[in-house]
Amino acid sequence: MSGRAWLRTGLGLLAGAQVVLGLWVLLLPELFWKWPWVSHLPPYNEHLLRDFGGASLALAVVLCAAVAAMERRLVVTALVAYLVSSVVHLLFHARHLEPLSAASGAGFMVLLGAAVLLPAVLLWAAADGSAFREPGHTARRPAP
Repeated sequence: MSGRAWLRTGLGLLAGAQVVLGLWVLLLPELFWKWPWVSHLPPYNEHLLRDFGGASLALAVVLCAAVAAMERRLVVTALVAYLVSSVVHLLFHARHLEPLSAASGAGFMVLLGAAVLLPAVLLWAAADGSAFREPGHTARRPAP
């Protein structure tokens, strides 16, 4: 798989996850709240949950635009936005694991860590720009 295809696949995975999460929280906030990793931090607030669902869908829009355009600045911006969100999320939950069992807390941290690691790896892959060059395109050096 080419670097471009790998990057597009990773962006698509992140976008898909945000669509599913956003729709779930926006349309069924009570069901999302019953998830053990969420409900251990009361109180329930429908307004904040629906806002979170909308923000997740907004991030999905940016990620989908990056998948469609595969333009370097948009891809990098989308990945940095996702990374900021996922790092903040990881740091918050890392400080609030007390109500969870050790196994549940560990599983949650692995999941949230993956949500940081994947966009970080994709950002690293996007940084050199090679994934954005057309196949068969070679970089030209300026004439001396």
